[in-house]
Amino acid sequence: MTDDPTPHPALNLDDAVHQKTRLALLTVLDEAGRADFPFLKRTLSLTDGNLGRHLDVLATQSLVEVTKGYEGRRPRTWVAITPKGREALAAEMAVLATLLRRFHRTPPEAP
Repeated sequence: MTDDPTPHPALNLDDAVHQKTRLALLTVLDEAGRADFPFLKRTLSLTDGNLGRHLDVLATQSLVEVTKGYEGRRPRTWVAITPKGREALAAEMAVLATLLRRFHRTPPEAP
C-alpha cells in the first residue's frame, strides 16, 4: 500500500452510467447510433419494464433521447445516444481503463 493522497480513480465512476445495464445500453447505442426498443430488449435480454426503467434514468440525465412514432401502422420506440451520452460513456471507459491499468500493475499479495 502507498500513502498516495490522491483520490482513488474508482471514485470517478458515474453511478448513472456505471450500472451494468445502463453501461450496456450506452455501449450498444454508441455502436448503433440509434436502435428500436425490441432490438435493445432482445440484444440485452431485458424485460419491457426493466428496459423502460433504465431508459428513463438515462433520458432523465439527457444521455439518451427516446422518440416514439410509427413505422407503418405499428407503434415504434426509438432510442439514440446523445452527445452528452457519448461524453459520459467515454469518461466512464477512461476510468475503467485507468482501473484496469492499475489492476495489472499491482502485484498479487502473498498468502
